[in-house]
Amino acid sequence: MAPFSRSPVMQHIDRKSLYTSLEARIRYLHSFLDFGANDVEALTSGSKYIQALIPAVVNIVYKKLLQYDITARAFQTRSTAFEGPMDDVPDEDSPQILHRKMFLRAYLKKLCTDPTQMEFWEYLDKVGMMHTGIGRTYPLHIEYMHIGAGLAVIQDVLTEAILSHPRLHLARKIALVKALGKVIWIQNDLFTKWYVHDGEEFTDGMDFGVIEKEGWLHGKKVLDDEAVAAATSESEASDDTATGSPAARRGKSSSAPAKGVCPFTSMGASMGDLKVSDDKDGGAPPKVETAGAGE
Repeated sequence: MAPFSRSPVMQHIDRKSLYTSLEARIRYLHSFLDFGANDVEALTSGSKYIQALIPAVVNIVYKKLLQYDITARAFQTRSTAFEGPMDDVPDEDSPQILHRKMFLRAYLKKLCTDPTQMEFWEYLDKVGMMHTGIGRTYPLHIEYMHIGAGLAVIQDVLTEAILSHPRLHLARKIALVKALGKVIWIQNDLFTKWYVHDGEEFTDGMDFGVIEKEGWLHGKKVLDDEAVAAATSESEASDDTATGSPAARRGKSSSAPAKGVCPFTSMGASMGDLKVSDDKDGGAPPKVETAGAGE
């Protein structure tokens, strides 16, 4: 006779808390997506690879955004932090685009910080809020359709680059791709949180406190001048090594990669000094203890 099997105990999730408590929402998403210690370790050990890819990711994202008038028109609205000249019809060398690229570099670098801290997820939530125009001196509402498409491009580029890495062990590649995918989809949820109307019966009239202006979290700059400058400097140095030409750093490489060829094939040289110490059992990442929301 087959042994009796009992179904796992069903967890109770308070629906109201998902719409009124960011920490409860993050805890639920971590549980549902099985975001745990192995993901944290994969992101921590793989952050150097992600950072090496940032310049190329930024150039690809903005090349894509400037390919369509419906997404390019967002750059005709002045950013709160940018007071310089603006081109009416922006291209990749326009002052406002160079400024936005700088902050996208800093954002991607921020994704390489500690995801065990609640502030990491608060920052991602703030990014979602800013794209609805809340807290900005010059309100700019980006329609969600373009947000989702933009995140898909970032995920696609990072996935291809990581899986194409010539020396990274397959187990490490899989772990990093999975962990990044979970973070990007949680970021996606923290965008939709500000766009969709689900749960409005709980939040209608809710006092969210002081809406901090763009670039600030808990009374301090999220990306201060030093952090932005450091991210830009590191990205430009990596970009210079990877592409070998100033024109390519501006997203104007003389030739595009052939169809079906990974755009990061030539980046192997820039990662030559990166070593991966895989375990003898196949390179499975070790478990680590974590603290903070979701564990």
